[in-house]
Amino acid sequence: MSHSTFTFHISGMDCANCARSIETGVRQLPGVTECELNFATGKLRVQGTTPVPQIRAKVEALGYTVADEPDAAAPPALSLLPYLWSRPDSRLALIAAFLILPGLIGHELLGQEVTWIDGFSLVAMVLAGWPIALRGGRSLWQNREITINTLMSIAAIGAVIIGAFTEAGMVMVLFALGEALEGFSADRARRSIRSLMELAPQSATRLKTASSPDAQAVSEVVPVTDLQVGDLILVKPGERVPMDGQVVAGESAVNQAPITGESMPVAKGTGEMLFAGSINGSAALEVVVTHLAADNSISRLIALVEEAQEKRAPTQRVVDQFARIYTPAIVLLAVLVAVLPPLLWGQPFWNPDPVSKGWLYRALALLVVACPCALVISTPVSLISAISHAARQGVLFKGGAYLEQLSRIRAFAFDKTGTLTTGQPSVVSFRAAACETQVDGCADCADLLALAGAVEQKSEHPLAQAVVAAAQAQNVLHQYTAHNVQALIGQGVTGQVNGQTITVGSHAYFEQHVPHEMTVCQQAEDAAAHGQTPLFISQNGEMRGLITIQDKVRESSREALSQLKAAGIPHLIMLTGDNEAVAQAIAQEVGVTEVKANLLPEHKVAQVQALQAHYGPVAMIGDGINDAPALAAADVGIAIGAGGTAQALETADIALMADDLRRLPFAIQLSRATMRTIGTNITLSLAIKGVFLLLVLSGWGTMWLAVLADMGTSLLVTANGLRLLSWQPGIRSE
Repeated sequence: MSHSTFTFHISGMDCANCARSIETGVRQLPGVTECELNFATGKLRVQGTTPVPQIRAKVEALGYTVADEPDAAAPPALSLLPYLWSRPDSRLALIAAFLILPGLIGHELLGQEVTWIDGFSLVAMVLAGWPIALRGGRSLWQNREITINTLMSIAAIGAVIIGAFTEAGMVMVLFALGEALEGFSADRARRSIRSLMELAPQSATRLKTASSPDAQAVSEVVPVTDLQVGDLILVKPGERVPMDGQVVAGESAVNQAPITGESMPVAKGTGEMLFAGSINGSAALEVVVTHLAADNSISRLIALVEEAQEKRAPTQRVVDQFARIYTPAIVLLAVLVAVLPPLLWGQPFWNPDPVSKGWLYRALALLVVACPCALVISTPVSLISAISHAARQGVLFKGGAYLEQLSRIRAFAFDKTGTLTTGQPSVVSFRAAACETQVDGCADCADLLALAGAVEQKSEHPLAQAVVAAAQAQNVLHQYTAHNVQALIGQGVTGQVNGQTITVGSHAYFEQHVPHEMTVCQQAEDAAAHGQTPLFISQNGEMRGLITIQDKVRESSREALSQLKAAGIPHLIMLTGDNEAVAQAIAQEVGVTEVKANLLPEHKVAQVQALQAHYGPVAMIGDGINDAPALAAADVGIAIGAGGTAQALETADIALMADDLRRLPFAIQLSRATMRTIGTNITLSLAIKGVFLLLVLSGWGTMWLAVLADMGTSLLVTANGLRLLSWQPGIRSE
């Protein structure tokens, strides 16, 4: 039988321990080769030959519900009390909380011994504890595994045996409510990324082609799910763009911040691409749909972030592995605490009086205080929050491992073309040999540009397109028409304009074929020294003038690299296939610390490996297509401008959705803030448990205070992790 992969959506989980229990149970089924359940997304992936009904039955036997697909019409997020009341388990715990009040006030606060109060406490324990004991028993029976639910059930039953009814009830009530609060917090983090769906409208104005030339196009409002690729839609001023598409009519400034994180609106005209969820400016646009609703930019963004949340960071894996052996070890320790002092030193096993604590009581309290809830939840809730927040800011982390690795990197290698520069060459200057004014815009200079544009219009070379764009901007592009255009392979292009032979070529070509003055050579060499590319233009074999072209530096590059240095990144290296002169000119402009020029793609890989040997972990930033080998070789590959580039998302570990390197300092600072948060959470979890463990063993701690401390710590680390949902950057040197 062939192996298949199934995906299920699990509900009813309150914490990461629930996910681990389900994983353990399903993994034990015959035929299962791989099994992973991510608490962040609720997705269970199972690979193997096990029949689907058998997997469902196992999950349901453990007390959870399973579906093939999430509920598309899921109810909106609830506030805390409605959320607690909507769940059967927490509803029972709320009722039990009222029943436990007489025992809490009478026994614990006033010190009164009233027998009838114990009845309320016992009922409260049963109401709140029944779901907990049921799940603990199921895990023990189904998985042969001791879980947190098992620990709490043993502690509560033991408390009843020694007559501590109020404490037994308090343990179950506080634990049940604490678990529900953890579930509420996790649900909030889980919904943070799904709420991106609200960015894209659920309906669109579709334009129908007029039946006759004189008739006007008919519009209709339809659900976005009804739209097909090729449909024409109208995006009115101020509306959100409902679908990914290409502009076919109209010009407007579009706010892409919800998708790319760009702070300024971007001008969009005919031929430009639009992202679903972006906000149109002051003019209407007609747009041809390019992706279905299920495959638009919002849907892809959500899918990528959910996949990222399912990839556990190394820290999370260590904590999970620790928790697997920690819980049964605590049970063994509790048994030793209960038995050894009475056997070896004659200490009391039972409570000798209402004030003093026997070693059985201390062992039961140990089970409560040692519960690993806070430790297990400390890492995933922080990663969920950070990855979700980054996505809203136009940064896609493809896994918690890359977020963690980015925080450690001190050497960044940058591709030049398309990363530090725009990747779109543009004309810097054009000068006719006959020009005497030496001012751009003279008639001879304009005529030079018109002749070059006419010939270059037949070429697809990036330099040719730069000349054409400049001629169009000067409104001289259509002044001449070129015929019999031929490429001079690797050297330029030539053609006939009004019976005249016009040649646009390199300095090397003109050195061999067209005589020219030394002053022109000097101008060309000066341009090359400044990172520019000179193009020579001749007419019937006579030198006509010079056009210089340069790949312009991104406006954000210098600022971004300055921020990286301020954030404590000492090594900023540029890797480029350009010559040394061009590379050095760009390097001085943007502020990199090292330059490696004349590199082929395989040379870039070798340079990345050399940097790793010299500096340790290295991040490579490129466009995600021609830099794919170097991105893959780096410890962290980062693609820039990945909003519409599938190749970039495939290759890179992190994608900056906008063509803006200033997202990179944000990503680095967020990764460091996340690791600090995780470190704080783990420290808090262990420190608070250590303090209460000493209190319990010394006889000063009570069971209900222990569970209150445990649940309080869990909520504290959860709240600390959720702060990353609204984290704002600030320069902090590391």
